[in-house]
Amino acid sequence: MFQDEAGFGRINRPKNCWCKKGIRPSVPCHHIREYRYVYGAVEPKTGESCFLIMPSCDTDCMNAFLRHLSNAYPNDQILLVCDGAAWHKSKSMIIPKNIHIIFIPPYTPEMNPIEQIWRELRTQGFKNEVFPSLAKVVDRLCDTICDLSPKTIMSITGRDWILSIV
Repeated sequence: MFQDEAGFGRINRPKNCWCKKGIRPSVPCHHIREYRYVYGAVEPKTGESCFLIMPSCDTDCMNAFLRHLSNAYPNDQILLVCDGAAWHKSKSMIIPKNIHIIFIPPYTPEMNPIEQIWRELRTQGFKNEVFPSLAKVVDRLCDTICDLSPKTIMSITGRDWILSIV
């Protein structure tokens, strides 16, 4: 499985949108810096996934995610591919017995296909909209994650070099 985390919040940047010719679209925008972070892991061959929304990116939240992932797949041995974030390599990280972590090389986010899942979530659920509260962001995030089907995850993350591994 490939793991990563991404921030979603009330701050937004206007995105492209369609409108009638000759009309300039009005796109809401605000800069309230409140965030929640999605920890996720995806399996490109099967489309299986596991997500957890947390308040921050740190070792404690990573430990909670690893427990959640381990409990979601208690009968599996999970090879978890992570980037080199500090909380992924912390000495106080507690790795469940059924999870084995390996790291992608530094500065190579393109090697982690879950990055494309974050793009999909932003495109599907967070385009040109202002949220009145952080709770509404979390609600939308939950809805958008639940709309991800295994088939969608496979199509977004299933790269040839991954699918060719036995």
